[in-house]
Amino acid sequence: MLEGILPLWKEKGMTSHDCVFRLRKILGMKRIGHTGTLDPDVEGVLPICLGRATKAAEYVTDMGKTYEAVVSIGRSTETEDASGATVEQDLTVKRFTDTEIREVLRSLTGEITQIPPMYSAVKVNGKRLYEYARQGQPVERPSRKVLIREIELLSPGQHFEGNEVEFRIRVDCGKGTYIRTLAVQIGDKLGYPAHMASLVRTASGPFKAEDCLTLSDVEHQRDQGNLEGAVLPVERALSEFPPVHAGDLLPKILNGQVLPAHPLLAEHPRIVFYEGNRAVAVYRRHPEKNGLMKPEKMFGMAEDKR
Repeated sequence: MLEGILPLWKEKGMTSHDCVFRLRKILGMKRIGHTGTLDPDVEGVLPICLGRATKAAEYVTDMGKTYEAVVSIGRSTETEDASGATVEQDLTVKRFTDTEIREVLRSLTGEITQIPPMYSAVKVNGKRLYEYARQGQPVERPSRKVLIREIELLSPGQHFEGNEVEFRIRVDCGKGTYIRTLAVQIGDKLGYPAHMASLVRTASGPFKAEDCLTLSDVEHQRDQGNLEGAVLPVERALSEFPPVHAGDLLPKILNGQVLPAHPLLAEHPRIVFYEGNRAVAVYRRHPEKNGLMKPEKMFGMAEDKR
């Protein structure tokens, strides 16, 4: 049975759930989970967790992401992307220099505040925002802090001019960032309505575009008997946490015992205990007992079939 992380290239027109459904049929296994949804109009890196790696799905979901987006200045939409109905339009001729655009991008770097789009899966009072939007019900959307590590202007040229100006950007960001909302914020700072014209996720944590297979590739590799080589070890999903050799503590760790807190937990939220190259458990500070740590995820010592 396969286990590990399968870096999938999600193609346009599919939901993340569609990908999991297809993979269950292709691989003939049920224990499969994705690591955060991508909208149907978005393509890109979607790490899929297989077997025991499903325990690590939340860690991949929480990792930083990298996107390439096209920002369109001159028209805003209901959904903040190209699929939505037009809300506001300004067809006057616009002129921006690359310096002006880069200044705006710099001003939106760091910790910023976003208000999630109405057409999003964020819950308010137990109901998703898109449900309120479809029913035409007004609701106050909670603002949230998100981290933008870097925004880079990718489009060449020193001058951008037209009735509807488009340029490509690369965004390196933390969990929970809405790139379509970022496109609207860029437009606001340039003084015009805006939306996100297209979006590609090029990285999710340590998983890059060059690691990925499409669903067709997965089927082909399965038929050729080469699929195991494309599945990456679950330890890649734990790479942001300090590794610790289990040593003499291994029996206690495998039993899931509460232990004296490791010194590394003074600076890090989690540590990973290893036996050889294999992760056996993720530990965190005990939430109630000072000076102790407890297991958060157990991976055990079953035979590694990667």
